[in-house]
Amino acid sequence: MTRSRRRAPRRSFGAIRKLPSGRYQARYPGAGGILRAAPQTYETKRDAEVFLAQIQADQARGDWIDPMAGEVLFAEYAKRWIDERGIAPTTEELYRRLLRLHLEPTFGEQHVNTISPAKVRTWRAERLKATGDTTTAKSYRLLKAIMQTAVEDELIRRNPCSIRGAGREDADERPVATVDQVLALAEAIGIRWRLMVLLGAFASMRPEELAELRRADIDLDAGSVWVRRAAPELNTGRRVIGDPKSRAGKREIALPSFVLLDVRRHLEWFAKDGPDGLVFVGERGAALRGTTFGRKWRKARDAVGMPKCFRFYDLRHTGNTLAADTGAKLKDLMVRAGQSSERAQLIYQHSTKEHQRRLADDIDATVRSQRTSADRGSGTSATATVHRIVPPLAAPAGAARRR
Repeated sequence: MTRSRRRAPRRSFGAIRKLPSGRYQARYPGAGGILRAAPQTYETKRDAEVFLAQIQADQARGDWIDPMAGEVLFAEYAKRWIDERGIAPTTEELYRRLLRLHLEPTFGEQHVNTISPAKVRTWRAERLKATGDTTTAKSYRLLKAIMQTAVEDELIRRNPCSIRGAGREDADERPVATVDQVLALAEAIGIRWRLMVLLGAFASMRPEELAELRRADIDLDAGSVWVRRAAPELNTGRRVIGDPKSRAGKREIALPSFVLLDVRRHLEWFAKDGPDGLVFVGERGAALRGTTFGRKWRKARDAVGMPKCFRFYDLRHTGNTLAADTGAKLKDLMVRAGQSSERAQLIYQHSTKEHQRRLADDIDATVRSQRTSADRGSGTSATATVHRIVPPLAAPAGAARRR
């Protein structure tokens, strides 16, 4: 009696077959149930079975990523990513420039799922040599954000941008002008643009906020300016009128009294007519253009002897530093500057040796005043008060007397 040959049980997941080369190929069900071959062949059938078991477990946990899903060109995915963000025009312009100049040359023709941590590290090292820290950090942050969305879209399993601190910008601290330098700049730039300098410094207004300031935004009775809109200028020259930079940007700014005379004169001599008239316009009555004002600013800066790195925007740093030196609360400083985060305000609070000396002197005066008041009630002498704050030190036992 012949014994019948038992057949191997049918595989419940995937399939394995032996190739003419003697190696084993594993196939697994992908999207739509279509069998897909593993990315490599295996020396033994056991190795192929281990691969299938891993794929089956990943699919059961919901961790499986279809390797075909990530086969989209990075350039196409990145452009679509920017289109879908709904970001401010100035930010969109920045992103597209970073993509065009710094990301596409390396990653543009690569599939999203082929961008590895090693490729990102090599790209970053090359960018640091070519463009420096700041631009490289901005480009890296953009790349990381795009690839994180690819993870969320289940195109890749993990983000290849994992270099700690690579997206941080350690920019040099911006220069701060003195009050005399601000006034000299206002004088040198000419009467038409004088108020621009004063409001940029002593009201901490951004250039794009000044460009869209209207007559109705100025309340002479209250001595204040309302910031309701902004008009940043793109590199193409197009003015984009919209909301200020942040939600906190819409604000009322109380003006120092010495500026009000300049405000009245400017409204009378240069601003457009009507409540909706622009406060700052060119000689021919057109809206303020960055290129035109930039030439006047550089000429005034050079005439005053300011360093060439001092930008008009640095007047805002100056104003915020002056405001911080008054001892105002952080929240009040944030409201005045139109900032929605404490971190943003802290950028402008410069600390110099003069500030630190003044701080130490204020602490000294406060301590002495409080101790004097307390001791006055007890009849203690002024000399004793000082000694109570800083007791005289006795020489250590055995210390040699200096001759």
